[in-house]
Order: sequence, then structure tokens, then C-alpha cells
Amino acid sequence: MLRYKKAERWFKERRVKFQSVDLIRFGLSGKEFDSVLRAVGGIDNLIDWDNKSEIVTQLKYTEDKIAKEDKVFDHPEIMKTPIVRNGKTATVGFCPEVWSKWE
Repeated sequence: MLRYKKAERWFKERRVKFQSVDLIRFGLSGKEFDSVLRAVGGIDNLIDWDNKSEIVTQLKYTEDKIAKEDKVFDHPEIMKTPIVRNGKTATVGFCPEVWSKWE
């Protein structure tokens, strides 16, 4: 949640329009999820490995890429946030160095 607030403040300070979506409540559509996966370089980059949930612990020992993707899609609370999209590009986590190039 802290990273999300930092990102929100970063965009507001620069008067960059943004739309936020509650991932826990609404998740991502399948198409959006696939788009983010491609943009960030795969499922391992989307998972918040610092999350202490049992699901993340299980994923550390899962080799099957499809099984990982399905689990993360079903449990958006284990995604690294914020997920920031700009067209076909996207970042996960607090990445102002990338966002500033988008302005």
C-alpha cells in the first residue's frame, strides 16, 4: 500500500492524469493481465516475492509457468504494486525513473 501511495503522490505532484484500480477488489482482466506480463518480462517480475503469504512460498518452488500465472491471476494480492501502464508498456513497483521518461 505504501508504494501505491508514493506513486499516486508522484503523479499528482507532476499533474499527470492517472486512473487507479483496486486490484484486490477488481483484479485485472485476462487480456490486461497478459499485457502486463509481456510488458514486465514475465510472471516472476510480477510476483511480490517479499510477500510473506503461503501462496508466494508455494510459488517459490513451482517451476510450471502456467501454474504460476494462474495462481497470481487468481490472487492479485501477491502482485507487486503499483502496476503502472502507459500504452503497451508497464512497470511494477515504484519506478519514477521510468515514468519520468513517459512525460
